[in-house]
Amino acid sequence: MATNEVKNIFLSASAPLPERDPKYIGTADIIAIRDSVIALATTVLPKHRLVWGGHPSITPLIYYVMQKLNLSIQNHVLLYQSLFFKDKFPSDNNKFENIVFTENVGDVHSSIQHMRNRMFSENKFSAAIFIGGMDGIEVEYNMFIKYHPDALILPIASTGAATKLVYDNQFPEELKNERFLKDYGYMSLFQKFLIDKI
Repeated sequence: MATNEVKNIFLSASAPLPERDPKYIGTADIIAIRDSVIALATTVLPKHRLVWGGHPSITPLIYYVMQKLNLSIQNHVLLYQSLFFKDKFPSDNNKFENIVFTENVGDVHSSIQHMRNRMFSENKFSAAIFIGGMDGIEVEYNMFIKYHPDALILPIASTGAATKLVYDNQFPEELKNERFLKDYGYMSLFQKFLIDKI
């Protein structure tokens, strides 16, 4: 049931890179990934809080929506960023006031896992949205359902890539919906299956 309380929505999303595992790029719909992230941020930010691990293909889209909404909503975004990538932070990072920097623990895999553990353990989430992506989507899906078993999960399978694999192979059959596969009207999709349900 929808309430006026500001709730945390976890976003796991990225645009697959051609040089990475071909199982992700083959089904990836880059336009759908971009459109769904923009629609999600547009739907969520006025009332709730988006939390994500600052992927360079996603953070600029979130900032784009913040500018378009022209609202003072810095407290509606929470960006986690591993200091392992300190020299590669997206330039849009400095547009956000609420960034949690997590420790560089020596290598890329361990540092990202440390960031994910902090992100999932330091916040209470009402929902998680999965869009496009690569292996990180699969890792974060499995971590999230263990940390937050009662939260709403929406894998937007129409965006393809790792999210389509999660939807096909891991998402419970009783929760599947054809609209997650075929509906590109993301604003109405997020209103009906996310905003109206949290």
